[in-house]
Amino acid sequence: MRPAHPVLFVATRKGAWLFHGDADRQRWRIDGPHFLGQIINDLVLDPRDGRTLLAAASTGHLGPTLMRSTDLGAHWHEAATPPAFAASADGSGRSVKHSFWLEPGPASEPGVWYAGTSPQGLFRSTDGGDTWSPFSCLNDDPQFREWMGSEQDGTPDGPKLHSIQIDPRDPQHLYIAMSGGGVHESTDGGRSFTPLLDGLAVVEGFPLDQPTFHDPHCVRLCPGLPDRLYQQNHCGIYRLDRPATRWQRIGENMPAEIGDIGFPLVLHPHDPDTLWVFPMNGDTVWPRTSPDGKPAAYRSCDGGATWQRQDAGLPTEQAWWTVKRQAMCADAERSPGLYLGTTSGEVWASRDEGTSWACLARHLPEIYAIHIGYPRA
Repeated sequence: MRPAHPVLFVATRKGAWLFHGDADRQRWRIDGPHFLGQIINDLVLDPRDGRTLLAAASTGHLGPTLMRSTDLGAHWHEAATPPAFAASADGSGRSVKHSFWLEPGPASEPGVWYAGTSPQGLFRSTDGGDTWSPFSCLNDDPQFREWMGSEQDGTPDGPKLHSIQIDPRDPQHLYIAMSGGGVHESTDGGRSFTPLLDGLAVVEGFPLDQPTFHDPHCVRLCPGLPDRLYQQNHCGIYRLDRPATRWQRIGENMPAEIGDIGFPLVLHPHDPDTLWVFPMNGDTVWPRTSPDGKPAAYRSCDGGATWQRQDAGLPTEQAWWTVKRQAMCADAERSPGLYLGTTSGEVWASRDEGTSWACLARHLPEIYAIHIGYPRA
């Protein structure tokens, strides 16, 4: 059965937009801006109720918060208790700069949400995102704090915890990634975490066995095969098939002139062997642009053994934008559509699994995240 009409949720550096699609994904009605001028790092609809919409906002001088809506943005209410680190007795505790990653809990736990923050922190809500508490041992454990490194290190907009992935068969089993700080697994509901670093490269000159120097960009759990994970890393594209603990670098099969450096990674909703990445220029200085100004998605249909370039409809020259780690997604249809947002404020869509692309919008602010959802009345 065809799902309800899709809505694209677009989070940007200066507000949020909603794109309401028709049943055939051909026409899109734009709704926005919401929160004009505010940084929106993530914007996610709860797939379990199809009503609860959360926005991770940074509201200028008022600081970071979470906003909630149950009517697709017609009305917004601030979370009663947004994510915040526990206060320290001597006043030396950390402060949340922004919530970066919002993740609904599994179907078996309605109302549960997780949030990853910058600097690296993990938080949980059990009431649909209205009140949040620090979750698990991560935030204040001395070993994890050491692995997180300095708040001045890491990605240009600050270190962060992201890629919260929950095993749909067992809500006690989850994965998280930290930039920097590596990939970690918990099998006891967050009471403890174990690093998953075997097989992953780090920047030359740094020790492989230290989580501090591992910089995962995006980790995804296969919807139909939860024993398989894919990862777009600072040092390549990887796959992990459990119960193995060693990542296999599948990005070395990408064209040598393109390489396997990028941020987003998208999985097919029904086929665990199919995935997409969006490479960027990985030269030494990391200009963070499309290679040669010619953007393209790359798809693998065999678990990363081979890759095909998909650029039909995309600019063929002088397009120097790229795509951030949360700014690419797939819908849930049998032949999934793909959607991406660019650092130059364009929204692109493909109705044929990336074979061809069409531009839905231009001139938005820099796009931080794109998700698709299916609202319910």
